[in-house]
Amino acid sequence: MDNIEQYIEALIFASEQGIRTEEIMYCLQASFERDFSSDEIEASVAAIAKKYGSNDFAIEVAKINNGYQFLTKKSYHTVVSLLQIQRSKKKLSQAALETLAIIAYKQPVTKTDVEQIRGVNCDYSIQKLLEKELIAITGKSDAIGKPILYGTSNMFMDYFGINNISELPQLKDVSSEESSIGEQAE
Repeated sequence: MDNIEQYIEALIFASEQGIRTEEIMYCLQASFERDFSSDEIEASVAAIAKKYGSNDFAIEVAKINNGYQFLTKKSYHTVVSLLQIQRSKKKLSQAALETLAIIAYKQPVTKTDVEQIRGVNCDYSIQKLLEKELIAITGKSDAIGKPILYGTSNMFMDYFGINNISELPQLKDVSSEESSIGEQAE
């Protein structure tokens, strides 16, 4: 039991997505048949994060989407991105990216709403985004016919490194005077 940090480190390492404090507590309590407090878990995670914060490691513990995950440090992103580009077979088409953006900013949203914004059929794009687990079905609308509502998934949050949707860039952050059309009236 003295090496509780190693067990937590193993859980973080083995988790494909961020692992929450509650999940760590559950696994440890089931394994050791004793109670663990969230403060105890978070103190251990902080010690692990400090250990991996040194320059001896190329990875670090990051808190993403209210969970902990091992990620490559920023100084190694260039070389890792080259590997991912080389291996990438799951590229998103422009249509899928547009559909994903609409869903992210307008969620929960129906397929009809997305199609009205894009002006084209979105069946294929939505199917591909569901397959890649970037979006999820969040429920059904109260509108006639009870259409399915879509929203972003935890995989979306992990992929973009955000904890919640409010961290997405706002239109004012990406727009500029150069992208405006016409002359401004004074």
